[in-house]
Amino acid sequence: MTACFASHLHRIQQIADAAVGSGRTIATLGRSMGKNVALAREMGLLRIRDDCLVDIEKIGEFDPGDVCVISTGSQGEPMSALALMAAGENKWLKIGEGDVVILSSHAIPGNEYDVNKVIDGLYRLGAEVIHSGIAEVHVSGHGQQEELKTLLSIASPEFFVPVHGEFRHLIHHSRLAMQMGVSRANVLLAEDGDVIELTDDGADFIEEVPAGFLYVDGIVGDVGHGVLRDRRVLGEEGVVVVVVTVDARTGEVVSGPEILTRGWVYAPEADDLLGEARQAVLQSLKEAAAEGATDFETLRRHVRQAAGRFVNERTKRRPMIVPVVMEV
Repeated sequence: MTACFASHLHRIQQIADAAVGSGRTIATLGRSMGKNVALAREMGLLRIRDDCLVDIEKIGEFDPGDVCVISTGSQGEPMSALALMAAGENKWLKIGEGDVVILSSHAIPGNEYDVNKVIDGLYRLGAEVIHSGIAEVHVSGHGQQEELKTLLSIASPEFFVPVHGEFRHLIHHSRLAMQMGVSRANVLLAEDGDVIELTDDGADFIEEVPAGFLYVDGIVGDVGHGVLRDRRVLGEEGVVVVVVTVDARTGEVVSGPEILTRGWVYAPEADDLLGEARQAVLQSLKEAAAEGATDFETLRRHVRQAAGRFVNERTKRRPMIVPVVMEV
């Protein structure tokens, strides 16, 4: 089987031609691959005969050596067809000894871990994996400079907006457009959130809109940077809750402090450490009371600072400190 981008129709045609040329029947795996192949054949962009293409549901009727499966998931996307296959969980196709999987793609920066995980999974199932690191099975589907120049010379645009890629790619694409005759004033180097308006007079920036990642939390919607920051601290450092009851009139400790922790230390095995933490908080509250501090916020601040200072000094960690001060 071969995995590639479902949008790369020219690559799919090459794979199909090689498969048919070697007497194999073709099947597609993955929703986007099936839809793109069907639409491209309907539009005449892919030339695959009906008798050379079968539904993936009928793949079990053929000998493995007589079939070529063209699949999505070349970037190791979780739950993609190839990722499920590597985990042995694809309901249509099971990989085993003697199977060959070709990854006709480069790992997009940031996807290396997922791609390597899929490759390892395929090897564990007994397959041989061919990828661009060991064989020439992939070249970029993006246009090269001379191809872009050809497009610019044919289209001869008055205005130009480079798209796709990192900012450095947009810069070089803009320079290429200017090299091909587009006025510098008519090259609009847009980033995420920029709004460009097209009118009879041309194109120009008019405003910016919020853009970027939107984290959806159940039905709440965007949870905001503050919540995300707190969750990151909780996930990396844990939380320490200090509960203490004080006299509202004098500020003296009536009961506690009691220390609860999750993700910092395992409480049943850290009695001595937690005992020292209680003493540190208690000493800080005594000092606050001696100074005449009785207001709620001042006492909470003393609890937080004392607990945080102790935790950092003893464990070199910075968990979230949650002071709970109750007055009686």
